[in-house]
Amino acid sequence: MGGGEKKRMPRVYLIRHGETEWSINGRHTGVSDIPLTANGEKVIKEAGPRIVGEGDDKLIHPKFLRHIFVSPRKRARRTFELMFGDDLPDQCAVETVPEVAEWDYGKYEGWLTKDIRKDHPGWEIWKDGCPPGETPGETPEQMTARVDGVIARIRKIHAEAKNTSPNPDSVENGDVIIFSHGHFTRAFIARWCNFPIAAGYHFSADPGGLAVLGYQHFNLNEPSLLGLNWYTEEQLKAR
Repeated sequence: MGGGEKKRMPRVYLIRHGETEWSINGRHTGVSDIPLTANGEKVIKEAGPRIVGEGDDKLIHPKFLRHIFVSPRKRARRTFELMFGDDLPDQCAVETVPEVAEWDYGKYEGWLTKDIRKDHPGWEIWKDGCPPGETPGETPEQMTARVDGVIARIRKIHAEAKNTSPNPDSVENGDVIIFSHGHFTRAFIARWCNFPIAAGYHFSADPGGLAVLGYQHFNLNEPSLLGLNWYTEEQLKAR
């Protein structure tokens, strides 16, 4: 590589699904298969060409992609389809992965936070999770274990890409994209950075937004958050 070029490490791109009716009004949407709104589809369609491509001005270069994980919920699958269509590099595997689905809210599925707090005063998902019972949801500990399993799988992909790269200064074909959901994204960011899951409270994940995670100092032992909420509807309007 030339002296002016930077070393490149593999990345994780977290893309939250586009806008739905329930994301607009704040209802907790876990297992429910709520479709994107017409506006949600429009925003994702417009964002795709800005995000993905071979130019230096594109954030995601297809030649670096190794694996795409997609939540089984149709709002996440549709977001993936609108962003990529059939235009995927041959070396990139696409997989529906139940482990990247949204937090299971159990009894609180479809509820607003204000209504949950009438049932459970002072409720915070990051410390309380969702209640057991006839329709149990996930606890913070269960969510931590699920997210950590996904991270372990991605770290293995990244290590393999780095160890087999023909160029020691640039890791190609190691990037992973996850098409997922709001609370999953926030939990993933916290755990990727080795924070307790409760730190997810301090991150935001807007509908259609993109978070970028990777490493510092060309070191797989220094996982970091590189960017948050790129290419949201508000940013596209400002362009």
